[in-house]
Amino acid sequence: MGLEEIVPALALIAVLILVLPGFISTNIEKKTFLKNLSIWGIIVLLLMILLYLIF
Repeated sequence: MGLEEIVPALALIAVLILVLPGFISTNIEKKTFLKNLSIWGIIVLLLMILLYLIF
């Protein structure tokens, strides 16, 4: 595992740590939380696929 794989992973984890508290506080209802969580999951999945295809 090279540095080109570690740096993007650390950046995604850092963004998750910064966004997660506000995300949870605005999504108190279970239905809204699951909807927004699935949207974020799709975004992260597409980003990972795109990075995999580029590199």
